[in-house]
Amino acid sequence: MPTRTGNLPIGFRRGGGWQKDLKALARWAKDNGFDRIDLGRATKEDLGVLRAAGLDIGSADLVDMGKIMANDAGARKDAISQNVAYVKEAAAAGAKVFFTCIIPGDPAKKRSENYALAVECFGPIAKAIDGAGATLAIEGWPGGGPYLGNLCCNPETYRSIIKDLGCKAVGVNYDPSHLIRMGIDHVRFLHEFAPRVWHVHGKDTEIINEAVYEYGLSQGSVFAKGHGFGENVWRYTIPGHGCARWCEILKLLQNAGYKGAVSVELEDENFNGSEAGEKAGFLHSLAFLKGA
Repeated sequence: MPTRTGNLPIGFRRGGGWQKDLKALARWAKDNGFDRIDLGRATKEDLGVLRAAGLDIGSADLVDMGKIMANDAGARKDAISQNVAYVKEAAAAGAKVFFTCIIPGDPAKKRSENYALAVECFGPIAKAIDGAGATLAIEGWPGGGPYLGNLCCNPETYRSIIKDLGCKAVGVNYDPSHLIRMGIDHVRFLHEFAPRVWHVHGKDTEIINEAVYEYGLSQGSVFAKGHGFGENVWRYTIPGHGCARWCEILKLLQNAGYKGAVSVELEDENFNGSEAGEKAGFLHSLAFLKGA
């Protein structure tokens, strides 16, 4: 039977707490119909645990991604060297998609200055990933306030980093939740970038219209408490509980020949915080994505 995903594999991004026991987590994931798990730093041993459970890896995080653009030149050099060695080792063990955010050491600097540093710092890592036959999936999380200083979160800078790093490996970790909260048309974005999407996060965003009326989009509230995994006027949710147009998203991915997974990134105040709640969030997401 056709599903919303077109039979794309469904996984989830590993968190903390009960999810730290990878053997137990992999058994639970397999027993409940998941195909993949996104790891943090992937080791040969972790990949063996997944394979033993009949699962595959979705993505592997770069090491200490917040230090790759550190203010100290020596710290940057060390972080880049560490990542170049790591991606070669992890790719040889079976990791094929490497996940990162572009996080400046000083988010208060001009974005143009931080962008130039990003190209300098991520160039050797991207080259190593390309040489290992893997891909670099850049996540569009804009970063924390007040600067929202992370780079490569919108079409302007995604276009530029793909061009300026200059290798096939560089592409997008498509997460509609970040685009929605920033006011970027997440379907139009996919029309443009689908051929360079290497990984997908199953996460959504609810825009709270009453709060938009009450506070506007720019200032937030003086008195009201913001949402967990969100702010006053928006919050991250599981797929199907927000604004993302998933049927269009999945159709566009299929038409573009996307071969990766859709991995649920659980950041939803209605589910996070307990083992039972997080398991329910994963299972609700799986059922929605498969069209059950």
